[in-house]
Parts: sequence; structure tokens; C-alpha cells
Amino acid sequence: MQYIPNIIFVIILIAGIGYFAKNVRKLIRNIKLGKDVDRTDNKKERFNNMARIALGQSKMVRRPIAGILHIIVYLGFIIINIEVLEIIIDGIFGTHRIFAFLGGLYDFLIGSFEVLALLVLVSVFIFWIRRNVINIRRFKTLKGWPKNDGNIILYFEVVLMTLFLTMNAADLQLQNLGADHYVKAGAYPISQFISPLFDGMSEGSLILLERGAWWMHIIGILIFLNYLYFSKHLHILLAFPNTYYGDLNPKGQMDNLEAVTNEVMLMMDPNADPFAAPAGDEPEGEPEKFGASDVTDLNWVQLLNSYTCTECGRCTSECPANQTGKKLSPRKIMMDTRDRLQEVGDNIDKNGSFVDDGKQLLNDYITTEELWACTSCNACVEACPVSISPLSIILDMRRYLVMEQSAAPSDLNNMMSNIENNGAPWPFNQMDRLNWSQE
Repeated sequence: MQYIPNIIFVIILIAGIGYFAKNVRKLIRNIKLGKDVDRTDNKKERFNNMARIALGQSKMVRRPIAGILHIIVYLGFIIINIEVLEIIIDGIFGTHRIFAFLGGLYDFLIGSFEVLALLVLVSVFIFWIRRNVINIRRFKTLKGWPKNDGNIILYFEVVLMTLFLTMNAADLQLQNLGADHYVKAGAYPISQFISPLFDGMSEGSLILLERGAWWMHIIGILIFLNYLYFSKHLHILLAFPNTYYGDLNPKGQMDNLEAVTNEVMLMMDPNADPFAAPAGDEPEGEPEKFGASDVTDLNWVQLLNSYTCTECGRCTSECPANQTGKKLSPRKIMMDTRDRLQEVGDNIDKNGSFVDDGKQLLNDYITTEELWACTSCNACVEACPVSISPLSIILDMRRYLVMEQSAAPSDLNNMMSNIENNGAPWPFNQMDRLNWSQE
């Protein structure tokens, strides 16, 4: 009978980690639906970006209040959960505070965890006020699930930190009572002020309280872990690969289609035979699409970007098109891409392979009005705290509109015609260009 709690714990642990692993495999599969792109170059620079941006939170602190609070919550939550290792060992083997033998170091760690837990609670409270009370436009525009998702995460953190401190406060009472199995270990700078609330409780009641908080804390962590897949807070895990695989090219440098580049190079080669047959065999099937109309036309880094989006709205708040009342929201571009990718993934789960559902990212999720409102200024890319590029998706979708559907706005079509006919975007031939100087 004494091993039943251990067996139950192991079952819960395996179920929680197993479900998380299943969703991670699904996540990787969805990201791999994108086209291949090589991001294996400059490993040193990529590691530096990951350490500086994802771990060091360097872009978060550009807005100091939100940045510092985020660092407290992020570091506090990660560091406090180092104790999860002790909880797992205790749960499997039926021990209690297995690392208590570390003595002074253990006291320091538990004390540090408690201080961080309090800081996390204060930060979460401020975040909740910012999201729900203060009239911050980038949060106010969130409705429905995106708004609720952000609040659910805050509630998760409050519950987990409260359970952690309650568990320690009850443990401290039991240590002072000299209860069996509760060795004197740890420092409790915060929970020592909660502990008096339990004065007068019997030893059995305190054990029930401590064990209840212990079980709810670890189960809460496993629930939170599996909730991440369905939440914008997947960025907690994906910020690291996303910053590592980020584009290292200078901002504003656009990529050229390989097929078009090769054709232009052939046209400019004076030694090339214009009537020669293409080298090698013609590829079978449909020719490759120019640009992107659906998520499978994007590359895997762009799909990784969509899952990494934190929905913080910094990109949209910096977007000049959005500020002047245009329909474009870079945040919405990323959220729409993720929603469509998730829909495609669900389609594959249901049918074994993708079955045409009559939808695509273009028009069904993102309108042409949004795409052409973009000024290509890179403000959204600069503002993103985790190196996401909404601009790259916008450009690929505009490329599809121009090269596959000839659906560019009339002003742009006129400009391209002028360049073709006059060698310049203006509707004047070369002989008349300087006439204005004589007026």
C-alpha cells in the first residue's frame, strides 16, 4: 500500500510527458510542411543571437517596464521549477526533500525560490492590470481566445506560485512540530509569514495540506506544460530555435527567386544559346509556384515564426501603416498564419494526409488589402522581441499576387510598365526626362 502514491505519481508523470511529446512531434511535423531553407551557416553568430535575444531578453527591455517584468516572470518561473527535479525524485522514490543534504546551499536555493515566487506574483498582478484595466491599445484590440489565453497563463502562474508557497508554509509548520518524514531543511523568507495562518491545525491536517499542495503543484506544472501547445506561450520553448534560425541578412535585403535569377543570368550571358534545350531532364509535375498563397508555400522558418509569435503586439504598434488607419496588422499576419497551419495540421490528423478543404491563407485569412498596405519598412521585424519576420510572409504573398495572378494594384502595374518601356518608373521617355528643368 505504501507504494501506491509512487505508482500513481509515475503514471501521471508518464501520461503528462507522453502527451507533451506527442504534441511536440505534431508541432515539428507541421513546421516541416514548409519549404526547405538552409539556415546552417554562421553558427557562432546564430548562437550569439540566441543567447542575447532569447536567453538575455535584450529586445524585451527596449520597453523597460514590460521588459523587466517579463524577465522576472521568465527567470522566476524557470528557476523555481528547478525544484521540479526534486519533486520528481521524491515522487518516484517516496522521499521528501531529497536534496536537503546540501545544507546551506539548499537553504539558499529554497529561499531564493521563495523570493522569486513573490516577485513573480507581483509581476503577474501588474501584467494583469496592464492587460485588463489600463487602456493599452495593443492589448485592447485582442478579443476572444487571444485575450483569454493571455489571462489564463497569468492565472496559471498565480496558482502555481501560491501552491509552492503554501506547500512550503505547511512544511515549515510540520518541521517545527517534529513530524516524521519532515526533516528540518530549507529557508523560508516568504512562507514563514504564511505559516502562522495554519497555527492550531493538527499534524494530520497539516500533512494533508502540504501533500495536497505538493500534488496540485506538480500536476499543475504538467497541465501547464501540455497547455503550451494550444497557447501563444509556446514561445517559451520556441524562442530559442526561432532566434537561432533567424535571418542574418541585413534588414531590407530581399531574397530573389532562384528560377528567376537563373533565367536573368542566362539572358545576360552573351555566350548562351537562346535556342538550347534546358540542361538535364524537365522536372515532372506542376512547375514550382512563385510566391505563397498558402502555408505550405512558405518556408519552415516562417512557419516556426508563426508558432513562436507571442501576440504581444509590438510589431503592430510600430507599424506605420497600422498607425495611419490601414487594415494591416503584422500581429494578425502571424496569428492568421498559425491558425491556418493548425487547420492544415488538423486536416492531416483527420485524414492521414492533407485533403483539399477549399481554403488557403490568401483571402480566407489574409486579404490583399492587408498585404498591399505594407510599406516594407521592417519596423515590425525590428520591434519583435523574438526575431519574427511578418514582412517575409507579406512579401512572399505579394510575390504570388504579382507573378501568379497578375493582381498588382494599378499604380504598381503602371510603374512596372514604365520601367519596361522607359527604363524608369515615370511615364516619360528618356528624351523628355529633363524637360522639367527648363520650366
